Amino acid sequence: MTSKFYNYLKLAQTATPYAKRIEQLSSRIFGEVARPTSAKSLKVVDMFSSQPTEQRPDIKNYYPRHVEIHVLMRNLRNYGLFREEHQDFKEEITRLRELRGKGKPKKGEGKRSKK
Repeated sequence: MTSKFYNYLKLAQTATPYAKRIEQLSSRIFGEVARPTSAKSLKVVDMFSSQPTEQRPDIKNYYPRHVEIHVLMRNLRNYGLFREEHQDFKEEITRLRELRGKGKPKKGEGKRSKK
Protein backbone atom coordinates (compact mmCIF):
# COMPACT_ATOMS: atom_id res chain seq x y z
CA MET A 1 0.00 0.00 0.00
CA THR A 2 1.46 3.38 -0.96
CA SER A 3 1.38 6.29 1.44
CA LYS A 4 -0.19 9.67 0.74
CA PHE A 5 3.20 11.38 1.01
CA TYR A 6 4.64 9.15 -1.71
CA ASN A 7 1.71 10.04 -3.94
CA TYR A 8 2.31 13.76 -3.26
CA LEU A 9 6.00 13.44 -4.17
CA LYS A 10 5.16 11.56 -7.34
CA LEU A 11 2.60 14.23 -8.27
CA ALA A 12 5.02 17.09 -7.48
CA GLN A 13 7.70 15.65 -9.78
CA THR A 14 5.42 15.57 -12.79
CA ALA A 15 5.22 18.59 -15.09
CA THR A 16 1.54 19.36 -14.67
CA PRO A 17 0.43 22.96 -14.10
CA TYR A 18 -0.79 21.97 -10.64
CA ALA A 19 2.63 20.59 -9.75
CA LYS A 20 4.32 23.79 -10.97
CA ARG A 21 2.00 25.95 -8.85
CA ILE A 22 2.56 23.78 -5.80
CA GLU A 23 6.33 23.98 -6.31
CA GLN A 24 6.18 27.79 -6.57
CA LEU A 25 4.05 27.99 -3.44
CA SER A 26 6.44 25.72 -1.58
CA SER A 27 9.40 27.89 -2.64
CA ARG A 28 7.63 31.03 -1.46
CA ILE A 29 6.77 29.53 1.89
CA PHE A 30 10.31 28.32 2.60
CA GLY A 31 12.03 31.49 1.35
CA GLU A 32 13.53 30.10 -1.82
CA VAL A 33 13.39 31.54 -5.33
CA ALA A 34 9.87 30.86 -6.59
CA ARG A 35 10.50 30.73 -10.33
CA PRO A 36 13.42 29.16 -12.15
CA THR A 37 16.10 31.84 -12.68
CA SER A 38 19.56 32.16 -14.16
CA ALA A 39 22.81 32.04 -12.20
CA LYS A 40 23.18 35.84 -12.47
CA SER A 41 19.79 36.38 -10.89
CA LEU A 42 20.58 33.90 -8.13
CA LYS A 43 23.72 35.89 -7.34
CA VAL A 44 21.56 38.98 -6.82
CA VAL A 45 19.15 36.99 -4.66
CA ASP A 46 22.05 35.76 -2.50
CA MET A 47 23.37 39.32 -2.21
CA PHE A 48 20.03 40.64 -0.98
CA SER A 49 19.41 37.71 1.35
CA SER A 50 22.77 38.15 3.11
CA GLN A 51 23.24 40.40 6.14
CA PRO A 52 23.76 44.13 5.34
CA THR A 53 27.38 45.27 5.33
CA GLU A 54 26.92 47.86 8.08
CA GLN A 55 25.52 45.20 10.43
CA ARG A 56 28.39 42.74 10.03
CA PRO A 57 30.40 42.59 13.29
CA ASP A 58 33.81 42.87 11.61
CA ILE A 59 32.74 46.11 9.88
CA LYS A 60 30.74 47.50 12.81
CA ASN A 61 33.53 47.06 15.38
CA TYR A 62 36.37 48.28 13.14
CA TYR A 63 36.61 51.79 14.59
CA PRO A 64 36.62 52.58 18.33
CA ARG A 65 33.53 54.08 19.94
CA HIS A 66 34.59 57.74 19.98
CA VAL A 67 31.47 59.21 21.56
CA GLU A 68 31.42 56.81 24.53
CA ILE A 69 35.18 57.21 25.07
CA HIS A 70 34.86 61.01 25.02
CA VAL A 71 32.07 60.96 27.63
CA LEU A 72 34.09 58.57 29.79
CA MET A 73 37.22 60.74 29.61
CA ARG A 74 35.21 63.88 30.42
CA ASN A 75 33.76 62.18 33.51
CA LEU A 76 37.22 60.97 34.57
CA ARG A 77 38.54 64.52 34.11
CA ASN A 78 35.76 65.89 36.32
CA TYR A 79 36.73 63.37 39.02
CA GLY A 80 40.39 64.38 38.69
CA LEU A 81 41.56 61.01 37.37
CA PHE A 82 42.50 62.19 33.87
CA ARG A 83 44.29 65.33 32.69
CA GLU A 84 43.48 66.81 29.31
CA GLU A 85 46.13 69.47 28.76
CA HIS A 86 44.39 71.25 25.90
CA GLN A 87 41.15 71.64 27.88
CA ASP A 88 43.15 72.84 30.91
CA PHE A 89 44.87 75.41 28.66
CA LYS A 90 41.55 76.68 27.27
CA GLU A 91 40.08 77.03 30.76
CA GLU A 92 43.17 78.92 31.96
CA ILE A 93 42.94 81.32 29.00
CA THR A 94 39.26 82.08 29.72
CA ARG A 95 40.07 82.55 33.43
CA LEU A 96 42.82 85.05 32.58
CA ARG A 97 40.52 86.91 30.17
CA GLU A 98 37.88 87.25 32.87
CA LEU A 99 40.50 88.58 35.30
CA ARG A 100 41.38 91.29 32.74
CA GLY A 101 37.67 92.14 32.33
CA LYS A 102 37.34 90.63 28.84
CA GLY A 103 34.85 87.89 29.76
CA LYS A 104 31.23 87.62 28.74
CA PRO A 105 28.87 90.11 30.37
CA LYS A 106 26.37 88.87 32.94
CA LYS A 107 22.75 88.49 31.96
CA GLY A 108 21.10 91.90 31.66
CA GLU A 109 24.40 93.83 31.44
CA GLY A 110 25.02 93.57 27.69
CA LYS A 111 25.34 96.37 25.11
CA ARG A 112 21.62 96.77 24.52
CA SER A 113 20.71 97.09 28.21
CA LYS A 114 22.30 100.55 28.48
CA LYS A 115 19.83 102.19 26.06
